[in-house]
Amino acid sequence: MPEVTVAPGDTATTGLTVRNDSDIVEAYSLEVVGDCAPWTTVEPARVSLYPGTSETVTIRLTPPRSPEVRAGEMPLGVRVLPAEHPESVKVLETTVHVGEFHELHSELVPRRRRGWLRGRYRLAVRNQGNTPVEVGFTAGQAGEELAFAFSPAERKLEPGESAEIGLRVRTGKPVWFGAPVVWPFTVDTAETGDQEEPRRDESAVRVPLDAEFVQIPIFPRWLLVVLAALLALLLAWFTLVRPAVRSAAREAATEAVQPRPTPAGEQGAAGQTPGTGTGTGTGAGAGAGSDTAPGGQGTGAPSGSGDGTSADDGTSIGGGRQSSETIDVQTSGGETKTGTYRVPEGSVFGVTDIVVANFQGDEGLLTITFGDRKVTTIALETFRNQDYHWVTPIKIPENDTVTVEVTCEKPGTPASGRQAQGCHEVLNVSGVLSRITQ
Repeated sequence: MPEVTVAPGDTATTGLTVRNDSDIVEAYSLEVVGDCAPWTTVEPARVSLYPGTSETVTIRLTPPRSPEVRAGEMPLGVRVLPAEHPESVKVLETTVHVGEFHELHSELVPRRRRGWLRGRYRLAVRNQGNTPVEVGFTAGQAGEELAFAFSPAERKLEPGESAEIGLRVRTGKPVWFGAPVVWPFTVDTAETGDQEEPRRDESAVRVPLDAEFVQIPIFPRWLLVVLAALLALLLAWFTLVRPAVRSAAREAATEAVQPRPTPAGEQGAAGQTPGTGTGTGTGAGAGAGSDTAPGGQGTGAPSGSGDGTSADDGTSIGGGRQSSETIDVQTSGGETKTGTYRVPEGSVFGVTDIVVANFQGDEGLLTITFGDRKVTTIALETFRNQDYHWVTPIKIPENDTVTVEVTCEKPGTPASGRQAQGCHEVLNVSGVLSRITQ
């Protein structure tokens, strides 16, 4: 048989001539053996020949476009088995040259990452061709705001082999205030080394992978509102409240040092008024020194007014008590879970402080909601502990909830040094819990 050259995914044929040199009618069974057998057929697979005659059969080779069929030389054997004389079996051999084809498959996870200055991505690459290749990685963007680093920068892949490459993206300048900035970029995977002419078996140019790095501001937008409120309070203190307090204190001090006029009755009791002789004002002096009103009633304030205590029916008239609740959320990787605290019926919760703990260093998203109002969404990888404070409490009515939603992308590594099985976040919310006035 002649040698055969075939490209993966194509079909090649060759011929084999079978001759009956015996003196009887003989039937021959033909079977392909060797590494080419799974994708090689003989047509027809059985022939019957008279003595001295021959017939040519067709051998059809159809190797699949798969990494399992390596490029290079492969032996091809066809076993010819006579029916009447099986001891005369023969195996005819030749060589099949399997052509090369190159195909790379890559995937970037995640496609979108949030962070203050840097983000981490994972690039999965698989060699789906039938020959070993050296693979290199490049990244780029329209501007020069981002820096990229691949680990490793190059990798050799055997046919069918996969590898995971780390990608670190970093910005040069932080965003202090305002809205998040979106930096789009692309990632490309290509063979490195000495390249020959473009291969005919490769399709159009490989399209780079699109990705984004969302740079979040160092200080959230609500902090500007809090700072503006604090500044307004300070201005009000120095321009209005502080001068009024100083004026009131000055007036009180002046009144304390001024002499008070002496009542006429007290002068009579002393007996020193000129031209009166002995005084008779003891009765008047006694009446002036009494603190009681006619009928024996005192002049103090009525009991129970404005002290913030509860009435007889148990309903709070004013004030409230400090309250603190903790929400613990544990989430498996790739899942989203929520934790809630519900305000008791008949109460209003005035939230002034929240503290969020990401003690494992998990990666993902955390969203805090008060009732129907979304307070904030935080990328877990940007903090370990985070606290928020409000000068004016945020009031949550009865039966509304404080909700924490956690989307776990990658569990972190706690102080034990071993990566956790799932994400674990804790939210503590504090404020004043007041009863609703009935």
